[in-house]
Amino acid sequence: MIPMTLDEIGRVVGGTLADANGATTVTGAAFLDSRHAEPGGLFVAVAGERVDGHEYAAAAVASGAAAVLGARPTGVPTVVVTDPRAAWAELARHLIDSLPDLTVLALTGSQGKTGTKDYLAQILAAAGPTAATVGNLNNEIGVPLTVLTARRDTRFLVVEMGARGIGHIAFLCKIAPPQIGAVLNVGTAHLSEFGSREAIARAKREILEALPAEGVAVVNADNEFTAAMAGRGPASTMTFGEAPGSDVTWRDVSYDDLGRPTAEFDIAGERARISLTQAGEHQLHNAAAAAAMAHAAGVGVATIRHALEEATSLSRWRM
Repeated sequence: MIPMTLDEIGRVVGGTLADANGATTVTGAAFLDSRHAEPGGLFVAVAGERVDGHEYAAAAVASGAAAVLGARPTGVPTVVVTDPRAAWAELARHLIDSLPDLTVLALTGSQGKTGTKDYLAQILAAAGPTAATVGNLNNEIGVPLTVLTARRDTRFLVVEMGARGIGHIAFLCKIAPPQIGAVLNVGTAHLSEFGSREAIARAKREILEALPAEGVAVVNADNEFTAAMAGRGPASTMTFGEAPGSDVTWRDVSYDDLGRPTAEFDIAGERARISLTQAGEHQLHNAAAAAAMAHAAGVGVATIRHALEEATSLSRWRM
């Protein structure tokens, strides 16, 4: 998180200070779990169905947090707001707006989000300072958490976005407006919540509709629902997949004894033979999507190839 005084945070989120010196500076990351306090960080106290974070505010500060963002005074330095979650989102958007040289890359899809995000984060880290979603924290809590890990020198911010209904991704894009956005696929995950694949596609498409005209929309050419999204938003489109004419594609695939693929990738007309360290045919799709997004961000093919060949899973329970 970019260092901010409590006075500055209060002005951004429309809060008041309680038991606090306005000159106190938050230098560490924002966090939700008082058991894992960030030194100099900001503890966000959220009242849930079973646990009220305000009851753990003192413990968070005793463990090294600089202050608390909460809905009421806690007996330790606190920025008091009406809704801590909404304030947290406002603080995240303020940080985005204060970093004009930051490129935000957002991705969604029914499958493969976290694996693709991990590939993309490692490619971009080879090109410049990068912050990315931890694990699959991709909702209205996880996205601000990701954004607030960015610092003044961060060049790329990779944000995984999930949805449980129409409008969810549009809301997340207001917190972290992307310049490059990808829809990896539209499947049947969460079908019971959405009711149809058409509704899922509509929700996922919100990430492309949030792009600026100078942005890039990355879509899967092999999925009927995502292929139909090409050219639907204001941004230019880049495709990945095995379908003829895809901007990023692969051929001549072989597998080693552990099931790890090697393939000849074509990335916007430039070829590179790449051996991946993770097993499974689906890794080719994940790697191609990440390569397309990285290329859209200006990363060269040589850097993409080297990073993909070194990339590992960064998230638990993913392969």
